[in-house]
Amino acid sequence: MLVHTGQHYDENMSEVFFSELGIPQPDYRLNVGSGSHGRQTAAMISSIEEVLLKEKPDALVVYGDTNSTLAGAVAASKLHIPVVHIEAGLRSFNKKMPEEVNRILCDHVSSFLFTPTQTGLHNLETEGLTRYMNDILAGRLKVSADAPAVFHCGDVMYDNSLYFASLAEQKSRLMQELNINQGEFILATVHRDSNTDVPERLNALFDAFFELIAKTGMKIVLPLHPRTRKNIASDPALEARISAEPRLMLLPPVSFLEMILLEKNCRLVLTDSGGVQKEAYFFEKPCVILRPETEWVELTRAGAAILADADTAKIVKSALDFLNTKCDFPPVFGDGKASEFICSRLINYLGR
Repeated sequence: MLVHTGQHYDENMSEVFFSELGIPQPDYRLNVGSGSHGRQTAAMISSIEEVLLKEKPDALVVYGDTNSTLAGAVAASKLHIPVVHIEAGLRSFNKKMPEEVNRILCDHVSSFLFTPTQTGLHNLETEGLTRYMNDILAGRLKVSADAPAVFHCGDVMYDNSLYFASLAEQKSRLMQELNINQGEFILATVHRDSNTDVPERLNALFDAFFELIAKTGMKIVLPLHPRTRKNIASDPALEARISAEPRLMLLPPVSFLEMILLEKNCRLVLTDSGGVQKEAYFFEKPCVILRPETEWVELTRAGAAILADADTAKIVKSALDFLNTKCDFPPVFGDGKASEFICSRLINYLGR
């Protein structure tokens, strides 16, 4: 049974996923929309609780680190319904990020934690969440929020990327419409409020984009989050600079398949998105991370990504270095069958 909170309500950031990925229409639409973190999360907790009381599910599955993830975990845990957290164990060790708070709180009320990487598993071990696993595996202890089951499963986003990459090539004509060629453009995304809502940081990022265009002659394709577009519009000087540079290609939010297509065909990725960092790695594209830290430390350890924050000079240098060197992309996100692993464990343990 599928519950759509409505946290993401832009058509290209929400509805298009259902059609492109073949997801059934939601059984419930909460239509929460935007708002402050507290107001949005509170509205979701209340509405999700009503659904859980009515449907009495065996478990609630939540994914990632959004306010929807936290709201579902809080509502279910207080009703003693097992929480299944997929993408557990990630840590940036920066609690100023709302996503970090969401991850930690969700992990510590979950009964099942599926972590995509060895680093995630290590984090959960350090926090004491794996201490009952020997008893659980031996059948001596039933899985619960007090005795959670923790599994290293690989990354379901890797499953998705492998499955949908060829479909994206067949279905989307975005490359032709934008008149861009494989390997001849840079893909960028900027959406975190720590970047978009601080004018100095937002301008520093665009300074880097302009300088990279000048030094490489390459186009930069930038699908815009609604918040980013709003903050650009509130800065007339920045908006004028963007309008004067045709090689900086600002797009509306793109669909999932279109994003996969851009990631697969670009030369380099600049992003503050955790998901896009990973997808860049899946498609063997080097990545400059526009944040001071990352929860995906495997990428930086492999030398395929670098933390540049909103430092214009570091972004430009890192990007130019990547454009002039070849990176290695060792396998760290599983075998593309994380989804099957998760389903089999849930069927096994929830049936006990």
